[in-house]
Amino acid sequence: MIPLKDTVPSRRFPIVNTLLIALNVFVFFVELSQGTNLKQFIYNFGSIPSRYFYLKTHYPDQLLNRFLPVFTSMFLHGGWFHLIGNMLYLWIFGDNVEDRMGHFRYLLFYLLSGIGAGLFHIYTNAHSTVPSIGASGAIAGVLGAYFILFPFSRILTLVPFFFFWTFLEIPAFFFLGFWFLMQFFSGTTALLLAGDKAAGGIAWWAHIGGFITGITLLPFFLWGRKRESYYNALKR
Repeated sequence: MIPLKDTVPSRRFPIVNTLLIALNVFVFFVELSQGTNLKQFIYNFGSIPSRYFYLKTHYPDQLLNRFLPVFTSMFLHGGWFHLIGNMLYLWIFGDNVEDRMGHFRYLLFYLLSGIGAGLFHIYTNAHSTVPSIGASGAIAGVLGAYFILFPFSRILTLVPFFFFWTFLEIPAFFFLGFWFLMQFFSGTTALLLAGDKAAGGIAWWAHIGGFITGITLLPFFLWGRKRESYYNALKR
């Protein structure tokens, strides 16, 4: 399923969300400029669970070296489809969450969700030597917040139907609930198949961790802000 837009308008221009998208695109072009150094660039700034635990065990005082890749990995992507897919989700769901939280709170929420997602991935793939990159963990936090804030919003979605594609408006609670269940089942399967081997591929548990982190953090980022229902949001 490919989301195209939602039905909840924003009152204010989503400046932080737009800047985050621009920053991710800019960093991707920095990646492209690396040429033959790209692999080393990814290893330097991607989040590698085994490296995290190696530093934790042997160099516990090097906190910056241990945690910095968890942060920098949020802005790296593995290709055009990876980038475009993540930015599409951020564009559709991020503006409303920013509108509800406010600009600064949203920025902090996004970064903390990404860090939470990164740590979730690290602790569920402790032996992995594969760099984890991408904004999807932080975006999963945004999806978790949207799931709670706008459950009755409808998502215009491109859905495969046998040999054809069709457009459907799907309630957000179903679309995002289905998305989370897919991450959970895929992540559980990946862990069972990986066993003690280094895990690679999609960081399912970063998505799961980001979603859970977003839902957990949401009440703190709405503290003191006027409560607003979905139906009032539609009247803007």
